[in-house]
Amino acid sequence: MIINPLLYLFTLALIVTAFHLLESKTNLKFLKYFPAVVLIYAFSMLLASFGVFDYNEAINNIYKVTKSNLLPAMLFLMLLEVDLRHFIKLGKKLIIAYILAVFSIAFGFIVVASLFHFKPDMAGAFGALAGSWMGGTANMIAVGSALNVTPDAFAYALVVDSVDYTLWVMLLLFVVPFAKVFNKFTKSEEHLAYLGDIGCACSMGAKRYWLLIALALGVSLVSQLLANQLVILNTTTSVVLFATLFGILGSFTKLRYLNGSSEVATTMLYMLIALIGSKAMIEEFSGLGIYVLAGLAILLIHLLIMLVGARIFKLDLFSISVASLSNIGGVASAPILAATYNKSLVSVGVLMAIMGYLIGTFGGLLVGNILLVLHPM
Repeated sequence: MIINPLLYLFTLALIVTAFHLLESKTNLKFLKYFPAVVLIYAFSMLLASFGVFDYNEAINNIYKVTKSNLLPAMLFLMLLEVDLRHFIKLGKKLIIAYILAVFSIAFGFIVVASLFHFKPDMAGAFGALAGSWMGGTANMIAVGSALNVTPDAFAYALVVDSVDYTLWVMLLLFVVPFAKVFNKFTKSEEHLAYLGDIGCACSMGAKRYWLLIALALGVSLVSQLLANQLVILNTTTSVVLFATLFGILGSFTKLRYLNGSSEVATTMLYMLIALIGSKAMIEEFSGLGIYVLAGLAILLIHLLIMLVGARIFKLDLFSISVASLSNIGGVASAPILAATYNKSLVSVGVLMAIMGYLIGTFGGLLVGNILLVLHPM
């Protein structure tokens, strides 16, 4: 049994390193369906369930300190990649498709929550899931922390995310060959013309990890100090919002061109996933099926609204598919789907997915609080 807090963190760091190397250095097929982020959480939860960690006062304290400092630091670095100016260059139809995707996902969560009888802790967990499906895993953690989602409920949400997301990706890839038929139905033109240099490959020399870490931890400190003075809903929510604001402001400066921000942010994300997983226990997953079904119901509502919107606004299959997956799948999958239509459109998937880092936190918090109203304690 691990009783030392530093050994506890070291063990989690080893888990993160092992699964990251497995994902980045191998071509194992099962990793397409169970990415590193899921495996890190599952393995940490497994160790916790077998009693490997002794949750004494020292370990509990280092858990709280590490999580509270890494969360705003990670959000700041993630948001440095957002560029609103380039997003606007996507064009009217693509922006309409993106807004439609965000709205339909949020609406789906609210409708399904009113039909399904969620427990209060699962209502918060689905709010965190909404953050993921409008942004990414980083937003999921941010929203889950702000809504005080328990580690066990978070585990349910993570499984729902993984299972339903996989099925959704398969569906969107399956319909690619039917683009011409769909576009004829919606009376739209194929959006396969190259949009120009809507991204930016600028950089500032070597990867300055030390500078990025110092900046991120500095923002984390300032966000927490401000949150203690200006509380919005609760302290954790305030920290998340202040870190988000600093990230947005930083994206308009030369900081967004610092090499290495994505790598450092991903490392922090993986460590946060391991931390949360180490607090979860596998006691019973008997009710998991109903939550997976609820997730599929949300995607069905999302699908129907996207189809109606495509018909009304004359949107092509590429636009609505990439807009959808940029929300539900994020940076890891949206560019791949875009490339199946045309390799020159990969940047569209990247830009839409990166915007999710901004939208996901605010959208998840909004949806999560509505779900908590529908299912009060």
